[in-house]
Amino acid sequence: MGRLIKYCSFSCLLLVVLLFSCNDDESTPTVTTEDCDSETGVDKIVCLANNFMATLSTSQQSSVVVTYNLTNAKRWSNLPCGLTCRNGLLFSSLSSTQLTAALALIEEAAGSVTNNGYEEFQAIRAADEYLGTLQSGYSDDLYVIAFLGTPSTTGKWMLQFGGHHYAQNITYDNGVVTSITPLHEAVEPNGSFTVNGTTYSSPLGSELTAMREMLASFTSAELASAKISSTFSDCLMVPGSTTNTFPSTKQGIQVSALSTTAQAKVLAAIAEWVNDVESTTAATYLATYQSELANTYVTYASNTSGTSGNTSSFFTANTDYVRIDGPSVWIEFVCQSGVVVSGQIHYHTVMRDHTRDYIGL
Repeated sequence: MGRLIKYCSFSCLLLVVLLFSCNDDESTPTVTTEDCDSETGVDKIVCLANNFMATLSTSQQSSVVVTYNLTNAKRWSNLPCGLTCRNGLLFSSLSSTQLTAALALIEEAAGSVTNNGYEEFQAIRAADEYLGTLQSGYSDDLYVIAFLGTPSTTGKWMLQFGGHHYAQNITYDNGVVTSITPLHEAVEPNGSFTVNGTTYSSPLGSELTAMREMLASFTSAELASAKISSTFSDCLMVPGSTTNTFPSTKQGIQVSALSTTAQAKVLAAIAEWVNDVESTTAATYLATYQSELANTYVTYASNTSGTSGNTSSFFTANTDYVRIDGPSVWIEFVCQSGVVVSGQIHYHTVMRDHTRDYIGL
């Protein structure tokens, strides 16, 4: 039954809650929770957060709610370092009922766009479980959830969830989502894999496709203008850093200089990261980034085989890299050599925001 919970959709999770409530062996006491189905937006997020909190012991509540400050906000990473580099509670420390409630909250916050949001979060977790079959130190249980400040529709607080290869930081203020970054997504292996009897098809595959289609839509002259000679072993705004800063000068080609078709491909690529939050918030942020699109820049490095019109010629080797850098949005996608799966590249990505990262801190 424990394996069933890990990758369920919300409707499945509700069924699991009912099943566990009838299980006399269940160690977590029955708790009274609110019906959040009639709520929408941040009201529903807070309702589900309160339901999760209601399942926790006093000591767990003290661990999951930490001070809302810059130091804690910057505690996110792309390393399999558990709570040594993150806030909150490990999934492995939660009972089945508690994990069900945590995942219901995460599903609502992350959204339900196919191949994005909650589905992608669960696929990346499953990839970590797969890595754990090859090498110790990786597991879908080594993920965390934390609240920076107390969830509320009137105050300011941040929801953090993630683990190795996933980190989401969403800030709420007076019932409004004021930041959806920093966001880190990565995956190893880079293709399909099977774990616990379920086959997953290329997490981050839609992001890879969008970036390939974006660069392939550039003419040869536009590609030449966009390319830089630098070599990147990781994202410049590397996850877990507390000191890195955005470059003061934008590089590459300005989106306003691209064809209408290519401009649309840039926006489509941005959407692949923005769609990792619930749909209303995603639409708001995508509209903002679209309004700034003309003053956004695209640059890329390595990709020595990259050719205009040939999508599969991009992102095939270690250090192949691309960046979208706007007045607000910042997205990086880089290929790295495999760490556990030798002989295969894997992908690291980040989305940041020049004006909204750690807003107000």
